[in-house]
Formats: sequence, C-alpha cells, structure tokens
Amino acid sequence: MLMSRKIILSFCFLLLVFHQNHAQNILTLDEAIKIALEKNFSIKVAKSRQEIAKNDNTKGNAGMMPTVIGTIQKNYNLSSVRLGLFDQNLPAIERSNVNNNTGGVGVGVVWTLYDGMGMFIARDRLNELQKTTFSQTENIIENTIAQVSNAYYEIIRQSRRVKNIKQGLGISNDRLKLSKDRYEVGQGSKVDYLSAQVDYNEDKAALIAQEQILESSHFLLNSLLIRGVQEDFKTNDTIIFDRNLSLETLRDATLKQNPAIILAGMNKKIADLDLKSQKAIQMPQVDLLTGYNYSTLNNGAGPPQGTKNGQTFAFSYGLRATVNIFDGYNQKRRIQNAKINTEIANYQEGDLKNQLNVALERTYLNYSNAIELIKLETENYKIARQNIDIAFERYKVGNSTSYELREVQRNAVAAETRLIEAEYNAKIAEIELLRLSSKLVE
Repeated sequence: MLMSRKIILSFCFLLLVFHQNHAQNILTLDEAIKIALEKNFSIKVAKSRQEIAKNDNTKGNAGMMPTVIGTIQKNYNLSSVRLGLFDQNLPAIERSNVNNNTGGVGVGVVWTLYDGMGMFIARDRLNELQKTTFSQTENIIENTIAQVSNAYYEIIRQSRRVKNIKQGLGISNDRLKLSKDRYEVGQGSKVDYLSAQVDYNEDKAALIAQEQILESSHFLLNSLLIRGVQEDFKTNDTIIFDRNLSLETLRDATLKQNPAIILAGMNKKIADLDLKSQKAIQMPQVDLLTGYNYSTLNNGAGPPQGTKNGQTFAFSYGLRATVNIFDGYNQKRRIQNAKINTEIANYQEGDLKNQLNVALERTYLNYSNAIELIKLETENYKIARQNIDIAFERYKVGNSTSYELREVQRNAVAAETRLIEAEYNAKIAEIELLRLSSKLVE
C-alpha cells in the first residue's frame, strides 16, 4: 500500500513538472513584442539617430556661440647676408649661416551679433529635426509591433488549420478502418475500401503540407524576434478581437496621432524654416572681432644690424559687417527652390492624409465584413459538426455511402477553415486599424 502511494505521488509530481515546463514554453504576444522591441535592429538604429539629433541640437551648431581660435607658431630662418654701405670707407658687411627666428601666440574671437535672425531660425530647425527622429522611431516601433502581432496570429491561424485537418484525418482514419473491416468480412466492397485509403492519403498529404506552412510561420516570428529560426515555442490558440471599433474615433486619432502625419507636419515646418534661412542670408551680417597676440623676434645677424631681439603684445577688437551684393543670382535661385520645397511639403502632407483615409476606410470595411462573417461561419461550423456526427453514424450502420460521408467531412473542414479565416482577417484588420490610428502602443 505504501509503495502504491509513492508511485502515485511520483507520477503526480512528474505530471506537475511536465505541466509547468509546458506552460513555460508558451510565448505570449506581449512577451514576443517585448523581445522584438528590445532586439530589433531598425529600432536600435532609429534610437541612435535620436542621439545624433540630440547632440546636434545645440546653440553652437546654430551659430549662436562665439568662435575662439588659438594659434601658436615658431619660424626659423637660416640665411646669408651681404650689405653694401653708403660710406665708402667702411667695408661691406657679410654674414653666413645667419639664424633668425620668430614666434607668436594668439587668440582670436569671432562672434556673430546679427545675421538676419538666421541663427534663431537654425536653432528652430535643429529642434524640429530632433522631433522628427522621435516620430520616426515611434513609427518604426508601431510597425514592429504590427509585424510581430501579425506573425503571432499567423501561427495561431496555421496551427488551428493543422488541428482542423487532423480532425478530418481522424474521421478518414475511422472510415478507413471501418471499410477495411467490412471488406475483410465480406460486407463491404473493395472500391469503398480503396476509396477510403485514397481519401486518407489525401488528408495525410494535406496535413504534411499544412504542418510545413506552420513551421514556416514559426521561422518568420523567430526572425522578427532576432533569434534562431529553429527555436521552439508554443503560442496561445485563441484569437480575441475587439468587435466595437468606431470608424470616426479611429479617423480622428489617425489625423492627430499617426506618426507619418506628424512627421509630414514637421517636414512642412522644416521647409518653412529653410525658406526663412535663405531669406536671412540676404541681410547684413555683423560680427564682433577681438583677439590677443604675443610675438617674439630673435636676430642672429649681429652688429651693426638693428634689432637683436624683441617682444610684442597686442590686443585688438572691432566690428565687421558683410553683405552679399551679387553672387550670380545664386541666392535668388536658392530662395525660389526653398519656396518650391514648401509647396512640395504641403502636397506630400495632403497626399498622405488622403492615402491614410483611404487605407482606414478600406481596412475598416474588411474589419466589419470579417465580424459579420464570423457570426455566419460560427453558425455554419456548428451545423457542419452536427452533420458530420450524424453522417458518420449513418455510415456505420450502412444508411449512408462513403461518398456522402466524404462530402459531409469536406464541408465540415471547409466550414471551420472559413471560420478560422474570418477570425484571422478580423484580427489583422483590427491590428492595422490600431496601427493607422497609433493606438498599438497604448
């Protein structure tokens, strides 16, 4: 008795461990999205570009800070000298290998005080460029979430189709055994037995093909998660979707939150700032100039040459004003092109809004149709399952032919396939609607 209890307890423990390991192997959609967001290379690149834009967004890069340049130099000169004097009684002066050197240290400062507000325009442009990188990153994140979600539900779709085919294969197997037994005892024809064998082989081939499709869908999700395509995992087997999405709510959210529209608006601002920047170049530029220099001189020629050595200290300051008077009409050309770019940005924003509205309408129509089909196909599937149970019982007692049973079986498999497709299409449409309206990250 004690030994039996130990065996039972050990068996229960093994079942518990198996259940835990099996449960741990299930990959949820949230976990898949988390892994993808952590490992996706496009997201990493986008975030790196954010850092670059942040580093570029400084007052110095906008031209608001002074430029300070320090210089240091030392020059050596080796020369020969011959000087003739006006006094004929004095001999000429000749020197060979005369070593002279000069040196200097200086600091120069240039600070633009006014450039037609160009520096402030440049700062605003850098701010907008930094914002665009955030919108680009958000867009990539939402697209990644959508891709992972689609791939995840594709696995559920294909796994349910495998299960559906297996159910049909089970019926074909039962029919094959029954027709074989009837044939062997002389109560059935060989034609029925061979037909059952052919149908069973057909369903078996369909199962093999479907299992291959399921395996490929696993590969796709693993690639999106940046891990080995052969890594094994299981997913949930149900598709839960929202039946109450509102088109008007989605349209309003799309126009306000969609990263592509936000990015198009930023590009418009950048185009306007580029135009202002080109116009600012036409204005005078006023710079503050200041500097300090220290220089030395060492003369190796010797007497009666003049200076032997010397030092100079100098502080300088002043203002410089420059204005572009004529540059071959290049500035006028750049302004004209900047105006055209602002028009292009407006056109692009309008075109994008139109495309998104069409995509939203089309996707919502797919979503609504799929919801209606789910109601219809659910009812059809229930009827088909009842019908196949009745048909198989009739076949077992000889009141139905193998052809009739096969047709009922095919109808049941087709009904469940249509239901699976309707649920999958509804979910994919829902994901796309949430992506367009930028609600996937909520």
